[in-house]
Amino acid sequence: MAGNFYSVACPDCENEQIVFGKAATEVACAVCGHRLARPTGGEAAIEGEITETVEAR
Repeated sequence: MAGNFYSVACPDCENEQIVFGKAATEVACAVCGHRLARPTGGEAAIEGEITETVEAR
């Protein structure tokens, strides 16, 4: 089963960026460096606010 992509708002600077729901590495905010997602072995733990699920294209 394929993972989803999410638009996540950074809790520190409110930058929004796309994060893969099953990220295998930590994902940091491109603006301020705050950790947005960390791997858990399955679904990533998203540490920002998910504002939208991005549909597969």
